[in-house]
Amino acid sequence: MKINIVAVGKIKESYYTDAVNEYSKRISRFADFRVIEVAEAPQNKSIDEQKVIESHNLAEKAQGYIIALDPQGKKISSEGMADLIKSKCVEGKSEFSFLIGGSHGLSDEIKKTADLKISFSDLTFPHQLFRVMLSEQLYRALTIINNVPYHK
Repeated sequence: MKINIVAVGKIKESYYTDAVNEYSKRISRFADFRVIEVAEAPQNKSIDEQKVIESHNLAEKAQGYIIALDPQGKKISSEGMADLIKSKCVEGKSEFSFLIGGSHGLSDEIKKTADLKISFSDLTFPHQLFRVMLSEQLYRALTIINNVPYHK
């Protein structure tokens, strides 16, 4: 199984990078895990143009079953994430790409073309922190699937 986080921008704080790297190491026990960063759009563009440019860059790097992270997406639990990954694997999907947009979010087009849209919360999180949160939830889902005592 391959799991990709495809995100706009680079993490600037080392503590976020350290946390993602720790979960990456843990996830590698169960799957090939990669974080793929794409460039932010030029700031001299309109917000809509920035979203389109960044979403296009995300779509170019996304592979397999595409999951857009969006506040208007379906809310799922940790067990729901595990069920999603497990059920898609049973259907023959072996690669997943989780898309994290830039500061203005994802374009409407990429949200329409993604296989699924999910939301973690109605709250707004810094994009760097959200990568940590997503990495942790992916690790949690994989431990649930593999009956490893992590999830309580």
